Amino acid sequence: MLTILGFAMIATFLVLIMTKKMSPIAALVLIPALFCVAVGQGAQLGDYVIEGVGNLAPTAAMLMFAIVYFGVMIDVGLFDPIVRGILKFCQADPMRIVVGTAVLAAIVSLDGDGSTTFMITVSAMYPLYKRLKMSLVVMTGVAATANGVMNTLPWGGPTARAATALKLDASEIFVPMIPALAMGLLAVFVLAYVLGIRERKRLGMLTLDEALAREPEPEPETVSAGTGGTGGKDRLHKGTGASAGATGTGSGTSASGTENEDEDDDEFQGLDPNRPTLRPKLYWFNAGLTAALLTAMIMELLPIPVLFLLGAALALTVNFPHMPDQRARIAAHADNVLNVSGMVFAAAVFTGVLTGTGMVEHMADWVVGTVPDAMGPHMAIVTGLLSLPLTYFMSNDGFYFGVLPVLAEAGAAHGVSPVEIARASLAGQALHMSSPLVPAVYVLVGMAKVEFGDHTRFTVKWAVLTSLVVLAAGILFGIM
Repeated sequence: MLTILGFAMIATFLVLIMTKKMSPIAALVLIPALFCVAVGQGAQLGDYVIEGVGNLAPTAAMLMFAIVYFGVMIDVGLFDPIVRGILKFCQADPMRIVVGTAVLAAIVSLDGDGSTTFMITVSAMYPLYKRLKMSLVVMTGVAATANGVMNTLPWGGPTARAATALKLDASEIFVPMIPALAMGLLAVFVLAYVLGIRERKRLGMLTLDEALAREPEPEPETVSAGTGGTGGKDRLHKGTGASAGATGTGSGTSASGTENEDEDDDEFQGLDPNRPTLRPKLYWFNAGLTAALLTAMIMELLPIPVLFLLGAALALTVNFPHMPDQRARIAAHADNVLNVSGMVFAAAVFTGVLTGTGMVEHMADWVVGTVPDAMGPHMAIVTGLLSLPLTYFMSNDGFYFGVLPVLAEAGAAHGVSPVEIARASLAGQALHMSSPLVPAVYVLVGMAKVEFGDHTRFTVKWAVLTSLVVLAAGILFGIM
């Protein structure tokens, strides 16, 4: 019964947010509360929620102060040279911008932290997507999938968890997987190229001067809401595809289209060279502070929440020494802070109930039990396939410490080595990074101002395809 109710709870949640019948925060809270009562454990709901909140509180604190920190860095102009450099390199070509998004996300992912990756990537790329009226879910989808592949680095989490759970050396798992992971990253770049071509066909291609000439003011009434607008045909070299039906990117296009009309064009401030918050004389101080912060995070000198708390306080104090200015900067980023931290605490209710009621354990046991005995010699492949749904519907801790040892034991009974099982378990990470149970994804969609349901509909199919490429490459190269 717990197995059925667990799957029903997850399915209900996904359907409600993807159809926009409920907001993600409301669904993350109300749906698990309802199912907790349904399984007869309503009296323990408070304990489950408090435990879940306690587990995610450090993550919420980290995200709150990280958003303030990177928000201040955007305000003072730290990322302006990056934005201008990318725009100059891409020549306002949507295809190059989408590929640049994938490359930037992959490079920044080397620090091993998804939240930081998304904050830096969105900070740099968001103004370009807004200025050129590009689909924002293309940005979030490509960034999440690229980060998912790179999340398999030994210091990223999953590899270390797999090594710990199966008592293996992390390098023994990761190093042979490099060719397969490289194929997965190549698949992300190919995906970015294809999506970029679709955006180019939908919007056309501007020159650098034409893109920079766009004024931050409301679009003319003739602009079609169906495509997010093009700013006038006279600006384009190619057909604009401005008819309402020529969406080009499916659901993602409509998402960007409505946001372009509803949001103030002040969001273009990332390219505004005259905004009053710029601090050009402090540029190298801010760059050095950011580099030091990321280095300290990678070296684990202090807990990440503490690092960002100190970094945010120092950045505000040095760049905005007057109290009214500091209050103004905090207020300017309050929406993002509240949205993301609220999502994390709401997700704590979902994970708390899922774990506390025993649903996740029963679901994992059922999935493992459905594997036929004839598949025993192929348990590595089975593990790779199971890693897609299981790491999406549960945390990495739950999968690697709860399910993976069972799969490894089943494989060992048929002569499959634990290290092969561990390598195969990494295949689903491209999909995992878009899971509603991953706090970092709320940073991504929150900063990009994309509905989580839109992101899910757009990204899941591409993330699944990327994960399957990693798995197929692992099999082809004889890694698993």
